[in-house]
Amino acid sequence: MINKQTILLLTMLVTTVTAIGSPLVTGNDVMYSSGKSVLRLSICTDNMFRVTKSTDGRMPENEKWMVTKYDFGHIDFVVNESNVTTRSLKIHVDKDPWRITVTDNRGRILYKEVDSFCKDSVCNVVTMNANEHFFGFGERMDNLDQRGQRIRLNVELGSGPKPAVGGKDILRANYCPIPLMLSNLGYAIFFHTAMPTNWDMGWSQYDCYSFSASGGDNDYFFIFGPSMESMIHSYQQLTGAAPLMPREAYGLHVGSYSGGTWKHEKETSDTYVIELISRLRREGVPFDLLWLDSTWRNFMSLGNGGCSFEFRETFKNPKNMIEYATKNHVAMLGLHVRSLLDNGKRNTLLDDARKSGYTITDGNTNAIVDFFSPEAVDWWWKNAAKRVTDLGVKFLKTDVGSALHFKNASLRQQQMHNLFPIAYAKAPYELFAQLNGQRGFNHTREGYAGIQRYPFIWAGDWGSEWQWFEPVIRGGLNIGLSGVGYWSHCMGGFEQYSAYDTDLYLRWCQFGMFSPVSILFGMDHPRYHAPWTYGEEAQRIFIKYDSLRYALQPYLYTSAWDMYQTGRPIMAPLLYDYTQDVITYNISNQFMFGRDMMICPVTVKNALSRPVYFPGGDWVDFWSGERILGRQHKSFLTPIDVMPIFIRRGAIIPQQEAMQYIGERPVKDITLLVYPSQYSSYNLYEDDGKSMDYQKGIYALTKIESCMKNKTWQLKIHKTEGKFKPTSHQFHVIAYLDDRPSSVEVDGHTISDWQYDDTLKRVSFYTGKNNQEGITIRVK
Repeated sequence: MINKQTILLLTMLVTTVTAIGSPLVTGNDVMYSSGKSVLRLSICTDNMFRVTKSTDGRMPENEKWMVTKYDFGHIDFVVNESNVTTRSLKIHVDKDPWRITVTDNRGRILYKEVDSFCKDSVCNVVTMNANEHFFGFGERMDNLDQRGQRIRLNVELGSGPKPAVGGKDILRANYCPIPLMLSNLGYAIFFHTAMPTNWDMGWSQYDCYSFSASGGDNDYFFIFGPSMESMIHSYQQLTGAAPLMPREAYGLHVGSYSGGTWKHEKETSDTYVIELISRLRREGVPFDLLWLDSTWRNFMSLGNGGCSFEFRETFKNPKNMIEYATKNHVAMLGLHVRSLLDNGKRNTLLDDARKSGYTITDGNTNAIVDFFSPEAVDWWWKNAAKRVTDLGVKFLKTDVGSALHFKNASLRQQQMHNLFPIAYAKAPYELFAQLNGQRGFNHTREGYAGIQRYPFIWAGDWGSEWQWFEPVIRGGLNIGLSGVGYWSHCMGGFEQYSAYDTDLYLRWCQFGMFSPVSILFGMDHPRYHAPWTYGEEAQRIFIKYDSLRYALQPYLYTSAWDMYQTGRPIMAPLLYDYTQDVITYNISNQFMFGRDMMICPVTVKNALSRPVYFPGGDWVDFWSGERILGRQHKSFLTPIDVMPIFIRRGAIIPQQEAMQYIGERPVKDITLLVYPSQYSSYNLYEDDGKSMDYQKGIYALTKIESCMKNKTWQLKIHKTEGKFKPTSHQFHVIAYLDDRPSSVEVDGHTISDWQYDDTLKRVSFYTGKNNQEGITIRVK
């Protein structure tokens, strides 16, 4: 059936194609020309389009490393001489030079270019609104709000003076830059280039901002939200969603130098690793994954910078070590590798790769594996990785994705530098998925646009000092706003050369247990951040928060599914949900964990209390049950074992019994922690935890609805539905109610076995029902 809009569109196409100088429309592309100069608009959706500007009429090829989807199918839009209109946006085009202005369907100007193609660079200059603020740009530790800042995005370790502790300047680090900018006005710009980019966000001019590159194509996507969530979701339609990890990867990861970090390599052994696993289990420290960092292998001609894929002689029986790990419920054991090959004492990997042409000559070395080449990847897997996969290794930690540097680089070589981390992570991610017969998994340091497809990123090697703690949190928030949701850091910091700071260690670990991925790792020989080395109280506190992460697995796993579906990062800054509240724009020591838990790390040494800002809505203290009104600051006591946590009104948070490892025993009871509002709902997500079947629709959802009306609270737990059949769960309910109930009914039957805590002001009871049947609860 042809509607009026389609008829109008067809009429406009006939008119515009035949008119002299009018735009040419082909499919979803609208081409404007002025002499040799061309501007192409490619309409992706009603809310997203691509802009390509060319001075010679040449259009770039569709690369595959950053963007994975270019074909969006038919979209209705209307074209005339200088305007393209979709259901959501109107794009006005000006010539000489090419500039566009974008308004929404209410006529509000979102974006207005004032110049482009400045001198020798690819550049777009844009009017900056007086109340406009900018977010994203990848894993940046400097600011959340980048208004007034100047930013360079290029994969690198960071320049500037070296700090006293740690080898990198954290405020200039560019481990994972993403050329994605989100405006609080409700639009985003994804600069579709692998060239180093410069973003002047009002640093030079107070009323304009610009994004530019020293070469390449003037090629970018305009994304209209208007929410942060819809902008990130649209960006991931282009570059890919973050897939679910193997279920065990949501538990604790432990890294080890096998008893000997750099300059202590002779102290490494497989016996150390076995004893570490035994001690962790004996002390009751929940964990699931373990990897051995660089000193597991022989260092040869390239020192610790190369990878020989050869265990040191101090490892007498690596296969037995890995089998011991498996028997003691280590779900996956991995190894740290480098992007540079090296010969071993018993192999000639580097020589063989060079002879076969499978390395890249970059001006510094001829040792980097050419992960852009399928043939090189195949050779690397069969000749290098297979040396350890045959022993039972299940994943790799792919370090030094920034190694590819060219002297006097050509345009193509400059682009290869930023794309290399994606190719480097992609290869083991996909190959280990085939080998393990489960979801892919990879642990990497560097990334660029699209790296979220091969999770996860960790924040690099920052010193164990208070001054670096909050910037690391900020880096996690920024990278989440940039479409990369699986992110982590070394709890307690990585490099440490001075006295141990138990306060810093515990505060960092408390935050770490509420990060998207939790890893415990450090190079502090001989302690290596083991919790028992900080004393009995420290170990007790560590286990308390580690166990809380394991208890929250149903909530965390559902949040991961939510991220896969919507793009919402598991760890999001307050501004994500409260963009209209400018107070949130630079709060980087509070964040949302999932949709309903606000986490407030203590980032000041020996702090006995800390202020917390509450955005709109009502909140409840997770520990004390105190109710707090939104839109205010309030101070809370913070003894060493307390990190403030708050629950948003309307929350429904599923929990389970804490375990020593994922799947230690079947989950028989699910506790629903509810803070009732007028109405809220939640979908508890479950699947097999291993396969890609969830992408085929094989999963289960349990819908839960909460409603408060006329002083009666109703909770409805629907029967679990879906193609996946989970185990049977009974439900335990804990609800924050201001008044002691007079009665509790389950499916119309009054129960007497319920308790009300007058201090926490919450009622708790078992339903006696499971997920195989619908349950209706009324509390009066």
